[in-house]
Amino acid sequence: MPDLTEFTATELVAAYRDGTASPVEATRAALAAIDATNAAVNAFVLVDQEAALAAARASEKRWHAREPLGRCDGVPTSIKDLLYTRGWPTLRGSVLIDDDGEWPDDAPAVARLRENGAVLLGKTTTPEFGWKGVTDSIRYGATMNPWNPARTAGGSSGGSAAAVALGMGAWSVGTDGGGSIRMPAGFSGIVGLKPTHGLVPVWPASPFGALSHAGPMTRSVADAALMLDVLTGFDTRDPTAMPTPATSFLAGLDDGVRGLRIAYSPDLGYVRNDPEVGAAVDAAAAVLADAGAHVERVDPGFTDPVEAFHVLWFCGAAQVMRAYDADAIERVDPGLRRIVEAAAAYSVADYLTANAARIDLGVRMGAFHRTYDLLLTPTLPISAFAAGADVPDGWHSPLWTSWTPYTYPFNMTQQPAATVPCGLTRDGLPIGLQIVGPRHADALVLRVARAYERSAGRLPFPRLQERIELHPAGEVVHHADE
Repeated sequence: MPDLTEFTATELVAAYRDGTASPVEATRAALAAIDATNAAVNAFVLVDQEAALAAARASEKRWHAREPLGRCDGVPTSIKDLLYTRGWPTLRGSVLIDDDGEWPDDAPAVARLRENGAVLLGKTTTPEFGWKGVTDSIRYGATMNPWNPARTAGGSSGGSAAAVALGMGAWSVGTDGGGSIRMPAGFSGIVGLKPTHGLVPVWPASPFGALSHAGPMTRSVADAALMLDVLTGFDTRDPTAMPTPATSFLAGLDDGVRGLRIAYSPDLGYVRNDPEVGAAVDAAAAVLADAGAHVERVDPGFTDPVEAFHVLWFCGAAQVMRAYDADAIERVDPGLRRIVEAAAAYSVADYLTANAARIDLGVRMGAFHRTYDLLLTPTLPISAFAAGADVPDGWHSPLWTSWTPYTYPFNMTQQPAATVPCGLTRDGLPIGLQIVGPRHADALVLRVARAYERSAGRLPFPRLQERIELHPAGEVVHHADE
């Protein structure tokens, strides 16, 4: 038997269709991978073996009857623990949330996956309330990088990134308010897509408001397109939700880049990159030029919007804490406490001014895309640093935004932005290429990502080193097996 943990979701569905593999086999392989590697990386906070195997057996019966439930019937899937999942607690990495209760609701993304037959394995780690760019919390400890467990997986969807990279399920759904899909995907060597805001419905509404998105985390671009097909079903619970697309995101995925006008900004005009990152992204831009795109080195022409982002982000964090007693602030991540306290100094006028800056940035990028179909940047200026820290050792700032300058601007503009792996450092750590499109051009972003992937190839499957440096990690909750 081939190693089913290395199959993409698209490959698994094809194998189910032709009978060369079954959902039960794939689910058992994913659960075995969790048992073998989760202790090293701390990707999952809950694994429900019994429910996963029951769902896999039901899927197998449907495939035998040639009646699959949907596009991803039988695909082993994980869910970031910020998204409601019926029957499982959603604890958001916080000691403030009690896991008692019935937990009766699915978030829209989870509901669409369940309706399409996905096999839900469990919930993945997140920092407390998804507030920062790495994944560690008082409740669950740190999540480590699948290529080197001494390093961070990034965040806030770090558990999902590590799980997907190591075959603990074929794909995962994450959230992204300032880069939280793209940063861990970039650090972990997988594909991540932050769609156009509203394309994937979100409920309950995020306290971070218009910054927050949900989207695919996968090992291939085709999987990202397939998952986006699944996740985009209209949901009345999200007042910003867009209509269900009439066309599959897989349509035209292999149409290539010939004739496209692509801007390549290696530093946005104000970022300093690690030299290895800069060289890898330069080479990636050249790959797309060789494939027929007109690639021009040009900056989009805006200054760093970090101060406006901070006002919006810090106020969102303060809104999170309003749901809890006054003394709850003493029991959260110290970094979260600091930004909540900082938000107290902002006025309503400050918030409205920051939101106006967000809107203006969107207008500027809309004008930019009248000339250029797409924008290329690095996903991150550095490779993964030590696990358990918010910033690299000796870094110039304690804020996670100081090392994520390429991601949060496009949360502010609500544009689609994908990351694809574009190489490894000498230390064997992934480097990411970010592809940004105008709003509603998600299919074009995926098409360019696919063209790069076809030309450059995917990264090899990561192998955990024999000498695994274990960091403090929370206990994974295992429900009874069959």
